[in-house]
Amino acid sequence: MVLADTGYPVMSVIWSMFIFFGWCVFIWLLITVYMDLFRRHDIGGWAKALWVIFTIFLPFIGTFTYLLVYGRSMEKRQVSESLRQKHEFDDYVRSVSTSSPHNSADEIAKARSLLDQGAITQDEYEYLKHRALAA
Repeated sequence: MVLADTGYPVMSVIWSMFIFFGWCVFIWLLITVYMDLFRRHDIGGWAKALWVIFTIFLPFIGTFTYLLVYGRSMEKRQVSESLRQKHEFDDYVRSVSTSSPHNSADEIAKARSLLDQGAITQDEYEYLKHRALAA
């Protein structure tokens, strides 16, 4: 079976696509291993350098060895990093949120003090008060 008179059989095309996909998956695994390796704080620089050398000179063996040895701890580190990022995001959202009654009262008090100091007009005070109560 020939594909478009190029002399390149269909099974060779399929095999080439399979090999290309395999290389893409391997490169993705190698990048994942390197990301985990360089984010770790429990091993020193020399150990990291040895792992990099191992994965460069024996890429398949080095990568799969790292995955076998540290696979479960990779998952734990990834989950803890995701939870840390989620907590940081939640804390940020809470810090900028103005929907609580306590924050509304604080905003109204600040607006009142600005009005008393003459920094804002009565209309601006009413606008800030309305905005704080609407939030």
